[in-house]
Amino acid sequence: MSDQDLFDARVLALPDPVRLEPSGRATHPPRILLLYGSLRERSYSRFTTEEAARILRRLGCEARVFDPRGLPLPDATDADHPKVQELRALSLWSEGQVWCSPERHGAVTGVMKSQIDWLPLSSGGVRPTQGRTLAVMQVSGGSQSFNAVNGLRLLGRWMRMITIPNQSSVAKAWQEFDEAGRMKPSAYYDRIVDVMEELVKFTLLTRDRSDYLVDRYSERRAAGRVLEGDRVAAAALHSAG
Repeated sequence: MSDQDLFDARVLALPDPVRLEPSGRATHPPRILLLYGSLRERSYSRFTTEEAARILRRLGCEARVFDPRGLPLPDATDADHPKVQELRALSLWSEGQVWCSPERHGAVTGVMKSQIDWLPLSSGGVRPTQGRTLAVMQVSGGSQSFNAVNGLRLLGRWMRMITIPNQSSVAKAWQEFDEAGRMKPSAYYDRIVDVMEELVKFTLLTRDRSDYLVDRYSERRAAGRVLEGDRVAAAALHSAG
């Protein structure tokens, strides 16, 4: 059997630690978009999302919550619909996102999925989600479950996002909020604080490096981008090590 390489050596770039250190760091507050998956007047996913936004602002972030009311179903209208344009603009603005869905029939809700489905993988050469950080959360009416957050993780991977390890699942959510919609002190609340702290750290860690982190061999090859200089420099560094 031949051991000849199948990859194009002109396009292959060995990992370069130097490029993992950004030449400059952004100084503006981390920009976080939050999505929730229910239209109910007393929506526990919205309440949870609003608590997360409060925490993020205390952590120094600029946090914006998208209101899904009025967003059409995917493919029911053109993408120039005002709510679709609002959502896509917020996704482009963001450096990290929070997705919080109720669990319905063992999965995320249609409201949650519709928002994600309206975000294209690519639009005019720009990817509205690629390289952004993501935290996933869910609320349940019954006992503890992780079906929705597992589904959100799958969607985050599909959207080429950097999904953080931590997550939040609030069981029997109807018990966890007061009449004003504020969350009561609990281990569930503490976990949301944990998740938001981790999201901010990962966002600060990756936002100045995301272009390099998501630069792919297959896309370079398809575009005919030959990285001879980078490849040689990285190979020399690798040999020196």
